Amino acid sequence: MARNNEEGAVWSIMGYLISGLLIWGGIGYGLDNWLHTHYFLLGGLILGAGASIYLIWLRFGRE
Repeated sequence: MARNNEEGAVWSIMGYLISGLLIWGGIGYGLDNWLHTHYFLLGGLILGAGASIYLIWLRFGRE
């Protein structure tokens, strides 16, 4: 039974990471296209990764 909980945690972590990168990277990409720049995508990806890691730490790291 513990294996199912571990697998669920791994999928949750992957979901947090992918969704953070997609959402914030997408916002950065949209800003880059709108403002004709090339640095908001990178900033959005970094912000998304950082926010995802923070949310993972809040949910799984403080036991």
